[in-house]
Amino acid sequence: MTTVVIDTNVPVVANGAYPAASLTCRHACIEALLRCREQRVAIDEGYLILDEYRRHLSARGQPGVGDAFFKWLWDNHRNDQHCLLVAITTSGDSTRTFNEFPDDPALLTFDPSDRKFVAVALGSGTALPVLNATDSDWWNHEAALARHGVTVQSLCPDQRNRRATVSRS
Repeated sequence: MTTVVIDTNVPVVANGAYPAASLTCRHACIEALLRCREQRVAIDEGYLILDEYRRHLSARGQPGVGDAFFKWLWDNHRNDQHCLLVAITTSGDSTRTFNEFPDDPALLTFDPSDRKFVAVALGSGTALPVLNATDSDWWNHEAALARHGVTVQSLCPDQRNRRATVSRS
């Protein structure tokens, strides 16, 4: 069974909450989230990812597909058929944030708020793919992440040239 890590920008774009994303991009995000029900989604045991989702998505599961995904994940986060809980460890090194995040000078500028996704991907022991829609930080660091075994699946290659990002603050 395929297991993936999903950056918050994917369900946000699926909800239509990022107007700069193309319709093609939004459809790709919706399709990816619908496929997740047939896969497993990896999150951290400390629920940092769920907490971030909760800040940007509705736990009621509506009105958007991203909200429905969040509700589904919340309802299934303890079901190992649908969710893989990965232990990650906070790092005392402020440049890494998590022990599982690579100690690589090429990743010093990688967004600290996205490091939990990398830590989960690598902490799983199988270097899970990370789904990204519009966050240019993943594209800007794709080669460095790949050197450490992290594959970024770009759902919206048409957005790459726009250098778009979805704010999660």
